[in-house]
Amino acid sequence: MNTTSSTVRAAAPASPSRSPGALLEALRARLERWISFDLIALACRFSIAGVFWLSGRTKVEGLFTLTDTTFLLFREDYALPLIPPEIAAYLATGAEHLLPILLVLGLCTRAAALGVLAMTAVIQTFVYPAAWPTHLSWAAPMLLLLGRGPGRWSLDHVIGWGSTRRP
Repeated sequence: MNTTSSTVRAAAPASPSRSPGALLEALRARLERWISFDLIALACRFSIAGVFWLSGRTKVEGLFTLTDTTFLLFREDYALPLIPPEIAAYLATGAEHLLPILLVLGLCTRAAALGVLAMTAVIQTFVYPAAWPTHLSWAAPMLLLLGRGPGRWSLDHVIGWGSTRRP
């Protein structure tokens, strides 16, 4: 009897480079190279900037003349408890134009993100309390920018204001 054919060969241990953990780690490393924090921060800045810019544009005609409808909305639908509607209309419309520009440029990003987050909190609390899923989707990217910074693809980074903490 041939000893090699009757001998049960022990299965070779799985190669560490082929284990599921190693494959997942390699996938994670590759994704981190392709999808950098800088790209995520840029997407966060642009996505929220678009929402607020478009909202601001609905409130004006021409370059920056508030419409009669805007004042009506702030008197009736968007009424805030402490700010007169006319002042609130100008403040909100101005913020909806300025903050998106700052976010797109990545200039004073943390302050702009905080401004958008504050506006979102006011809208959630006083205007549309049932719209929390939408407001949470606005708040999450702003919290990321507040905590981690604007990324390297920003004017803040170019001028040295945007210290980015890696996750």
